[in-house]
Amino acid sequence: MKFIHLTDTHLVAGGGDLYGSNPKKRLQQAVTHFMAHQPDAEALVITGDLTHYGQADAYAQLREVLSSVDKPIYLIPGNHDHRDTLKEYFPSIECDGNGFVQYTKEFGDYLAIFLDTNEPGVSWGTFCGTRGAWLREQLEASTKPVMLFMHHPFFPIGIHSMDAISLRETTAFRVAIAGFEPRIRQVFFGHIHRPITGSYQGMPFFTLKGTNHQVALELHADADEGIPGRQEAPQYAIVQLSAEQILIHIEDFLEDSPRFTLKG
Repeated sequence: MKFIHLTDTHLVAGGGDLYGSNPKKRLQQAVTHFMAHQPDAEALVITGDLTHYGQADAYAQLREVLSSVDKPIYLIPGNHDHRDTLKEYFPSIECDGNGFVQYTKEFGDYLAIFLDTNEPGVSWGTFCGTRGAWLREQLEASTKPVMLFMHHPFFPIGIHSMDAISLRETTAFRVAIAGFEPRIRQVFFGHIHRPITGSYQGMPFFTLKGTNHQVALELHADADEGIPGRQEAPQYAIVQLSAEQILIHIEDFLEDSPRFTLKG
């Protein structure tokens, strides 16, 4: 199976600009690009911060752009989103029994688990015991290898300004996954607006640049002084799954430098 992963689209009402670029246009460019270049992809996943202010019209703009995608779309909220408004504009989105945007899908040989780390009114992530209990149930109910999709990372990523607003209280999450770590083959997240990969306690993780604006790579920036941003090129990821491998390619979809043939 192949799917597309993108994150942090940050659409605003009226399709307007944000930080010097246009989130709606950027997302449309990403969609146009992967539909043309990766037509065999079977799904699109967006890991949160779908809008910037949680405005109703921003979700209408998002729905308009995504209407041209001819494959299943899996969304989760980020800290910039409004959960109830997201559900209003995407009524088919699945939720757990407590209203959180949490659900599972089978992605080839893998169980994909989509998590909700949104807490209204704050920029950091929250994962309560109720959400944790649901996650534990999904892990216990399946024997498949697992991929987790969430907005906020549950471990430090080394950029101080962003670590301050990642998943702050991780106890419920850690209790939920305890003993299942070897089955968690990949964690996909957003929020950071940078391409980062590695592993945490044996669990591989991956994130990438957003489609509109990025966080500057300043590891020691103080969150109290604001998060340093940059207008770097946006990305999406192409994820190819097999029983033996999770393979991730990153596409800089606005890159237009000349192509040429390399000779040995």
